Amino acid sequence: MIKPIKRHEALHSLSHDHHQGLLLSWKIRKGISMGVEIPRIKNYVNWFYLHHLAPHFELEEKHIFPVLGDTHELIVKAVADHAYIESLISDAPDSYESLETFAAALEAHIRFEERILFNEIQNKSTETQLKTIEQIHHETPFCENNEDVFWL
Repeated sequence: MIKPIKRHEALHSLSHDHHQGLLLSWKIRKGISMGVEIPRIKNYVNWFYLHHLAPHFELEEKHIFPVLGDTHELIVKAVADHAYIESLISDAPDSYESLETFAAALEAHIRFEERILFNEIQNKSTETQLKTIEQIHHETPFCENNEDVFWL
């Protein structure tokens, strides 16, 4: 049995953001399996990116990743993942295949951050750094876009 990861309180809200990202991947896959029109799914993905992913990536890159430093191999990978995910939003053709590629990339990135990167950050951070992280990113309730709940 896999033991759950004990996450420091300062990183809880970021992990909650990650949970919403995993749900996005699920919603995309659900929409694909139901044959939902691509523009409907893509509109939601674009909304989610603008309101949730882009601010989350910026927060991590400005305030969380510096704990390990720009040249740390895990940070280099995370920043490259962010750039790749962003490119899938803006450059990918509108197709079920590109949506699945995006969903898979987002899920893999979140799993990497939760299972590997955040553990390293948690282990290397000072209490002062963790308190600063906690002050910067306050828990805010997820605001869903209910205009088109294509996954239901």
